[in-house]
Order: sequence, then C-alpha cells, then structure tokens
Amino acid sequence: MRVAIIGNPQYPLLESLLTRVEKQAESLGIELSFEPELAREEVRRVMPLDKIEKDVDLVLTLGGDGTLLRAARVAGPLGIPVLGCNLGRLGFLTLVPQEELEVVLESVFRGDFELEERLALTVQVCGKGSSGPHDEEFYAINDVVVHKSGFARLIGLRLSADSDEVGHYSADGIILATATGSTAYSLSAGGPIVAPTVKGIVATPISPHTLAVRPVVFPGDARISVELLSGDDDLQLTVDGQRGCLLQVGDRVDIACAKHPVKLVRLSDYSFFTVLRRKLRWGDVRSHPVSEG
Repeated sequence: MRVAIIGNPQYPLLESLLTRVEKQAESLGIELSFEPELAREEVRRVMPLDKIEKDVDLVLTLGGDGTLLRAARVAGPLGIPVLGCNLGRLGFLTLVPQEELEVVLESVFRGDFELEERLALTVQVCGKGSSGPHDEEFYAINDVVVHKSGFARLIGLRLSADSDEVGHYSADGIILATATGSTAYSLSAGGPIVAPTVKGIVATPISPHTLAVRPVVFPGDARISVELLSGDDDLQLTVDGQRGCLLQVGDRVDIACAKHPVKLVRLSDYSFFTVLRRKLRWGDVRSHPVSEG
C-alpha cells in the first residue's frame, strides 16, 4: 500500500505525529512519501503534491480542512482517495482526531472503510468581450465565490441555470457551493446544511440588498452562470478560499459538475451527522441550559 502524506507544517505537533505515522506504517508494511515541506529527514521519500502518481493508494492529510482541500484538488481528478486527520479546530472534512490516527490507519490497511464520492465543480471565466473561456480551468470541492474585495459597495449579478435566468442580485457577492461546501462559507452566509452525498449546487447570496433573495439549491448536473452586471474594479473569483482570479464587469463565470468527483475515506465511527453534532454542539444541554421556571 502506497500512501502520500500532505501536511501543514505550521502545526507545532506535526513532526511528532509524522513520527507516529512512520512507526505505524513500518509495522503494517505501508510505503510512505512526503511532500517536500515535510521531508526533513533524509530517509523520507519526497513526492511533491503536483507530482503525485496514479498508483498512490491513498493521500493522507494532516492539518485542517484547508490542507485537505489543497490535496483533494490534485487527488480528485486522479481518482485517489483522501483521508483527513484534523489538527485544527472545526474541521468538517478532516474527521479523524489525531489521537485515533493509528487505529484508523490500521482499519484502512485492512480495507475496513468505505469511499464516499463528493460532487466537485469545474469553473471557467469568460472574459469581457471574449467568446471563449480563459485558458485556466478551476476545480472546486467546497465553493466558488464571486465577490468584491474592497469597499462596502454592492455589485450587480445575473444568475442563470441551464440558460434559464434565475434573477438579478444586488449583493456583496454570491457563493456557489457543493453539498460538501454547504458547511463552510455558505453556511455562515445563511445557506442550508446539505447532506454531503447529495448531488446539488447551493447558490447563496452574500448580504443581498433585499430580504426576498434567498438561497437556491440546483441539481448537480445544472450548468450555472454568474454574469457581472455592475461593480467597481475590485471584483474577484475565489475557489475553495485558496485560488482565484480578478474579474471585471461583463465577465461571466460558468460552473458545472466536474467529470471526476472527490473520493473521501469514511469509517462507520465517523459519520457526517455524528461530526456535525459534535462540532456544532447540537443537543448539548450544557450550552443551552433549560430554565426550571
């Protein structure tokens, strides 16, 4: 079994965790490779993230959801499963606590796990006065955000689905999120929580000018377009909070279901709703004391 390890070196306990993983891998006969930032020991095999080979059986991420998203953008199109160990705070994607990593790795080695396919999106920008897309195509796991980056001024947007106009929005921007991304920026902007295996795209306006504008859930195979009708020079596209480009009035952002979904490793003890209850403290009477009247 070949496992590539991607991690966030900013976590102070990362090196000790890597040592634990190496010890577990040696006992199980797992071959490890590390991205360059983690290969401080000369004996560690180096494999840059953008050079991951298709015969890698698993990508293990050590960090927060951002680290997993960074790895999944490469592993997803290659069909390589991703397992996330959470070293951060919230973490809806990185479900495995670091203290249980050895037990989880042994379960994965035995094949005692399931693969959960998550919808991903492809994103293209049609520039002002251009009839075709830009050269670069983005791959999004969480969300695509069209927004302004400067002063608090509204921008005008036209949202369409399968060439059918949904409406004109005056807002700070709009979020197009997958079910996976529904618990990220979209949730903080008032969007719904969507079960992760649902093949849908959530359009959530950011601080719309009118309360009548509400989030809309589209089928996963819908082709969504966002056209910029008005705004200043500080407009931009952000993908998964990590990549993007500048936009201008007249540009159109096209979003569609990606050909290759993201495959996440799931174990029975780490279901989405179990993690959701724990992270959001649903049903925790300590955080919601009941008055005795």
